[in-house]
Amino acid sequence: MRTPVAFIIFNRPEVSARVFAEIARARPQTLLVIADGPRSDHPLDVERCAAARAIVDRVNWDCEVLKNYSDVNLGCGRRPATGLSWVFDQVEEAIVLEDDCLPHPSFFRFCEEMLEKYRGDERIMHISGDNFLPRRQQRFSYSFSSYCLSWGWATWRRAFQHYDQRIQRWPMLRDSSWLSEILGDHGAVMHWQRIFDRVYKQAGTSDVWDFQWLFTIWAHRGLAVLPNANLISNIGFGEDATHTKGVKDKLANLSCREMLFPLQHPFRVERDQKTDQAIFEQLTGASPPAFHRQVYSRLIAALRLCLAKSPLGRVVALRGSQKGTVHS
Repeated sequence: MRTPVAFIIFNRPEVSARVFAEIARARPQTLLVIADGPRSDHPLDVERCAAARAIVDRVNWDCEVLKNYSDVNLGCGRRPATGLSWVFDQVEEAIVLEDDCLPHPSFFRFCEEMLEKYRGDERIMHISGDNFLPRRQQRFSYSFSSYCLSWGWATWRRAFQHYDQRIQRWPMLRDSSWLSEILGDHGAVMHWQRIFDRVYKQAGTSDVWDFQWLFTIWAHRGLAVLPNANLISNIGFGEDATHTKGVKDKLANLSCREMLFPLQHPFRVERDQKTDQAIFEQLTGASPPAFHRQVYSRLIAALRLCLAKSPLGRVVALRGSQKGTVHS
């Protein structure tokens, strides 16, 4: 495989080994490893961080291995952010996997073909590997989304060079119609305003990096490629995780499905609004459109009932039955 792979690890050698085994099957020519340092208040981190890093020494194919290891703990916000900036200082494009994101073998080929096809199209800023929406029949191999799902993904230097962990443009954009124009849904706008407010106030000390990447893409009116098959299973849910602690979470250990080749490409580059709404509802548990539809349906049913009981309604019903008799 020609495309470089970036591998983000910390202190979980068990899951790291499983993901590394899939990387080894793909045999990339360049492997860039980002590792965080042990936490000072977690004595076991020293040994476990060393064990995770030792996995990378198992490379037994023709591969350039570049390492960006931190001696101190930067956290799960700053470490990926600084590490990915380093990655795209080294290479023009890369496939990115964290230590708990287990890829299907077809994930690598899908990313590589998408990186090549949209290399010069600045509207496309991200290629997702995961799609946790219920399976449905689709004509094309992928669609375009505003949401950059990042449990296994790929991008180019041309896109990631805009990344800003502090999201400094937020105050300027917050009070504009920018988010409404992108999302087209008031509930989604309010949700992401709250998140971006929190990230901005933390001034670069946030324990997340991906909300800032989402902000970057939206700030540049970018889109993400979303595969029609889920190509990534997150195997890291558990007590030792930072954010994904619920082992019974519906997104834990999702099954993967093979991407079929040759790929069937969409005719146009345009956002799939229905898919985006479904992603928002899946991520947040909110479903404003469904709620509104339910209220609307109940209102229509009540109006029809009132009309049926009124004198006018009885006249309309009688005329309808007479017409039916004539036509029969």
